[in-house]
Amino acid sequence: MRQGFRTGLRGLLAVVASVAIPAMAAGDTHGIAMYGKPALPPDFVSLPYANPDAPKGGKIAFGESGGFDSLNPFIVNGIAPAGITNHTIETLLGRSFDEPFSLYGLLAESVVTDEDRTFVEFTLRPEARFSDGSPVTVEDVIWSFETLGTKGQPRYAAAYGKVAKVEKVGERGVRFTFNTVDRELPLILGLRPILKQAQWEGKDFTASTLEAPVGSGPYVVAEFEPGKFITYRKNPDWWGAELPFNRGQHNLDEIRYDYFGDAGVVFEAFKAGEITSWRETNPVKWEQQYDFPALAAGDVVKSVIPHSRPSGIEGFVMNTRKPIFADWRVREALITAFNFELVNKTLNGGIPPRIQSYFSNSPLGMTPGAPAEGKVADLLAPFADSLLPGALEGYALPAGDGTEANRKAIRTATDLLEQAGWTVQDGVLKNDKGEPFAFDILITNGADDIIGAATIYVEGLKRLGIEARVVTVDSAQYKERTTNYDFDMTHYVRSLSLSPGNEQTLYWGSAGVTEPGTRNWMGMNSPAAEAMIATMVASKNPDDFVAAVQALDRVLTSGRYVIPIWYSDVSRLAHRKELKYPERLPLYGDWPGFQPEVWWYQE
Repeated sequence: MRQGFRTGLRGLLAVVASVAIPAMAAGDTHGIAMYGKPALPPDFVSLPYANPDAPKGGKIAFGESGGFDSLNPFIVNGIAPAGITNHTIETLLGRSFDEPFSLYGLLAESVVTDEDRTFVEFTLRPEARFSDGSPVTVEDVIWSFETLGTKGQPRYAAAYGKVAKVEKVGERGVRFTFNTVDRELPLILGLRPILKQAQWEGKDFTASTLEAPVGSGPYVVAEFEPGKFITYRKNPDWWGAELPFNRGQHNLDEIRYDYFGDAGVVFEAFKAGEITSWRETNPVKWEQQYDFPALAAGDVVKSVIPHSRPSGIEGFVMNTRKPIFADWRVREALITAFNFELVNKTLNGGIPPRIQSYFSNSPLGMTPGAPAEGKVADLLAPFADSLLPGALEGYALPAGDGTEANRKAIRTATDLLEQAGWTVQDGVLKNDKGEPFAFDILITNGADDIIGAATIYVEGLKRLGIEARVVTVDSAQYKERTTNYDFDMTHYVRSLSLSPGNEQTLYWGSAGVTEPGTRNWMGMNSPAAEAMIATMVASKNPDDFVAAVQALDRVLTSGRYVIPIWYSDVSRLAHRKELKYPERLPLYGDWPGFQPEVWWYQE
């Protein structure tokens, strides 16, 4: 099954990359794709990975570690609960996860743009309603875009800053005209959450609140207790139940999230039946520790869900705002000293592969160790003087020997540190001012595998005379500190799609060096990366797009900002036997939009 899944992806990308991009005709359309046209016709019955005949009813219960203290997920302040946006808030368009990046009508019945995508116009469905029964209006749309773009989280501001003009068109239309070339903008705006303007009149949108937002999605907030649980209940009067995009989705009557102290406690709650689905990230645990009574009795089943999305990046990110991490040779030394082979064998039985680059496991990734060629080399050439070694010549992660001593890697790391001005004095690594090389690794409580990897790493660093310390904090402290980049090194995860775009600026853009709340935790400032992102979002030709992403992958990987760990090309889900999902899996596999969206409950 997994091989067929990947073959399908290669075939899809080959088709996209082998044809010229047709001009989008003026006039109403049921959907929009980043490249070419949407795969589904105007009269599609349902998404291909949804079961339109799925039974309705039942519930699912998830477990989360940490807590929440706000029901406004759109602002920097506070921690919002899981699921509140996905389950209760609707967007103008909805994404099919069986295509790299295609959207279809939800609140909007049509979307119009021109060949150069200088504007986008949405027409609202007349039947679209908020959960309180009031209609979704153009005024709500305009207010939502302006409020999120000026008062919401930083990810909303970048796109809104590219909007030159917003106009109401007739009774149900809204038109956005752009001030810059960005072919992804119509899709980004189509995925912006739409809120009810009247709910927020006279209120401070930026303030944390326990008032649930009024949305137009399939669920409403039913009950909650801050930091302990939240329950979403299906709205019996949901306006969108019969839309083709929604058929076979949102089948469950109730979705609940319970909060626990850490991930270990969540797993025990799953074994005890308090929660009904668990996503396992440790392959050894999956094979060796699933012997509890409910599984033996057949009440719990194990499902393996393959996917064909990029590996993304996960590992330990170095904050280059801190002087000790500013030199690339120091970062290369710290990557070299990370004994991945030993860590992976100890924690995972050596099963999952290592992340080789940010877009590895996909056609968008660079080839490790190979020099840049063709369009990729041409894109990077203007920045040759500022690129770090390996970006053009080829870069591959250093490998350890799997032994605790890891002697060759330690020697290489020692040489790199000496080149950067760090030498061992009386058993302690110091610079020419006599300052010791010491730093903290910040991790959330309960992240046992990551804590385990960091602990092994700390022991290895002692061989270099480096004093590193694992510091664990609760989720609230972790969010506060990472939002303000108050850390030396920390656990870092960025999931990446087959259609990267403007969000890459939020991840790697130079504004994040000083602006709090971005995802540029490493503090990188790379004109080359920003140029590759600009080329990516402006590309009309798939070959140009792929080349720009591969070039960006080279800049990021050779930047040596993150010590990569492992990834999995499957998801491992254990769940109650009554919870079912379609045999036909989406291209992205277990990704947002899969569980619980297309799952159902059946005795």
